[in-house]
Amino acid sequence: MTLNTRINGRPYTIQIQPGAVLADVLRSLGLTGTKVGCREGHCGSCIVLLNGKPVNSCLLLAAKVEDADVTTIEGLGDMQSPHPIQEAFVQAGAVQCGFCTPGMVLTTKALFDETPHPTPERIREALSGNLCRCTGYVKIFDALRLVEERLSRSVEATKKSARKATPKR
Repeated sequence: MTLNTRINGRPYTIQIQPGAVLADVLRSLGLTGTKVGCREGHCGSCIVLLNGKPVNSCLLLAAKVEDADVTTIEGLGDMQSPHPIQEAFVQAGAVQCGFCTPGMVLTTKALFDETPHPTPERIREALSGNLCRCTGYVKIFDALRLVEERLSRSVEATKKSARKATPKR
């Protein structure tokens, strides 16, 4: 069957098997940042964003992303131009083996897009579908605090810039 979708902002027309799951289709396209751990939706390593919302790509039939926007870790940033969330994870030491990192980063992006100042409880809830066996989560939570601080500074700088640009009467 033919699948028409957008992955990382780029349109794709792909021939897929009717029962193919999104994680396998992404990896067949060379987008190997999406990891496959449990194939049961428990570990979160396969999380991608579907129309901005985190989904377990190991469980999602690829046919379900017809005419949708899929964002993988490759679509967020790269080594030359990392996304601020990726930078925060590196700076906080929240990247160890790297297996859970793509899912954690994309879950974090969805969380902060939805809630710019999440409570610690909301953060724990959002990350509850992501397992990390290396960090004990402390460094991941440190990274999320960095993200929130940077977002707050960015918003404040934008407001300050807008005030300066507004002519006084």
